Amino acid sequence: MAAVFLVTLYEYSPLFYITVVFVCFLVTSGLVLGWFGLGVPVILRNSEETESSTRVLKKRMRQVKNPFGLEIPHPATASVTKGITLTPDCLEDCILTCYWGCSVQKLHEALQKHVYCFRIKTPQALEDALYSEYLYRQQYFIKKNDKEEKYCQLPEDAQIVDFGPVPRSRYPLIALLTLADEEDREIYDIISMVAVIHIPDESYRLSCRILYQYLLLAQGQYHDLKLFMSANSTAPASSNTSPGERGTDRSLLEKAGLAEDEPELPEENSKDCVVCQNGTVNWVLLPCRHACLCDGCIKYFQQCPMCRQFVQESFPLCSKKEQDEDESTHLLQDVLPGRVF
Repeated sequence: MAAVFLVTLYEYSPLFYITVVFVCFLVTSGLVLGWFGLGVPVILRNSEETESSTRVLKKRMRQVKNPFGLEIPHPATASVTKGITLTPDCLEDCILTCYWGCSVQKLHEALQKHVYCFRIKTPQALEDALYSEYLYRQQYFIKKNDKEEKYCQLPEDAQIVDFGPVPRSRYPLIALLTLADEEDREIYDIISMVAVIHIPDESYRLSCRILYQYLLLAQGQYHDLKLFMSANSTAPASSNTSPGERGTDRSLLEKAGLAEDEPELPEENSKDCVVCQNGTVNWVLLPCRHACLCDGCIKYFQQCPMCRQFVQESFPLCSKKEQDEDESTHLLQDVLPGRVF
């Protein structure tokens, strides 16, 4: 019946030729557009092309060794009048320079000068960029792998008990770590670290903590150390504080304009993927810097599941091989708790 219809259409109407040409045009157009990945219906593409087009661009990470480390071992005892104890942990010989009452504006101008004008790789370079806009300076020489505590305090004759009401024009303390040997500055990409430290005083009793940490690179960039995990992490500085004290700290940070808009975190101390609740968190999303997805869920999201910001790039915290080795080590330790591997 169909053959009879086609023969009749062929003999009595030119529509047959028009139909054949139109069908050939549609098929050719679909094949060409599908080959180049343009806006073609999904039915014309295979499953592998569809899956790959929805994946987030994975950022190629270059491993950089950070020679600097800084901790506050006793944050509860720190104050402007009593001073603060710092514990540096450096891979090479370093110089720890502490600037009390450093100008907020001059510090951020100095960071911009590191990008555009000159490199802040020595304490003198930072002092030149600050135009000496600080109240007092202390300096210590740190030997390689030396974790000895360093005590920093304002002199008694300074008679400084606070740095005024918020918003303040001066940071209580700026800690600068730089490489002591010039040869080491040629080896490491990271040449200095700037830590902005809050210290409680009579007018602003927010608990002592590191507010910001900036890593300064030899090429002229600087990075703000900040990473939001999807689960609670027990920090030594706040493990002994009550919920009321943490709420007070949060309100003080908001008043000073230093609070981060972090999402509500679950109460359990786990590091499972926020989507499947099964896989281990391994992927960091950029630019929001939330670490919340596992290897299986990362390919299905173009927006961060925590803040809904569009993901431009992503990178893994560790490779699949490292994860397998870590899991096998934990399994062996669970079976033989008395053995050390």
